[in-house]
Amino acid sequence: MNRLREKYIKEIGPKMMKEFSISNVMALPKITKISINAGIGNFRENREAVESFVEELSALSGQKAYPRKARKSEAGFKMRKGDIVGYSVTLRGERMWAFLDKLISIAIPRVRDFRGLEDSFDENGNYSLGIREHVIFPEVNPNTTKGIRSMQLTIVFNTKDKEKNKYLLTALGMPFRKEE
Repeated sequence: MNRLREKYIKEIGPKMMKEFSISNVMALPKITKISINAGIGNFRENREAVESFVEELSALSGQKAYPRKARKSEAGFKMRKGDIVGYSVTLRGERMWAFLDKLISIAIPRVRDFRGLEDSFDENGNYSLGIREHVIFPEVNPNTTKGIRSMQLTIVFNTKDKEKNKYLLTALGMPFRKEE
């Protein structure tokens, strides 16, 4: 079992039950999935760079990235309907916990000029995080990469309560920016 998942089950869950006076374990907020999305943008024509990025994305997530296609044609972007415009990975279960552990303990501390994460929860209580450089992950070698790409991570919860979801992420070790 992953150490973050074990911490959630043994420490954070009981603590949240007391703090928020939750009587049933099934009512606790849980992370259901993590969605990773990355556009290929301006290097779409460079096949070697796209293949390299897909391999890196698959390596850092632990499973194969699947292509996302354009829904409609757009002449300004030189894009036709059906062209591949990005790649996506959806993590659940043990891989999700392993990726979250790697994100919190290894990747986020490697961000340059880091001052904490913003409080960006949507109306459904899910947390979104933008990463400007995918080279912060240890699986990506910055010397051999064919271009630095940005990506978006969305952590999806089973509850819509932003306060409880933020409490859970903070307890897991997510470094949020301090309110002044």
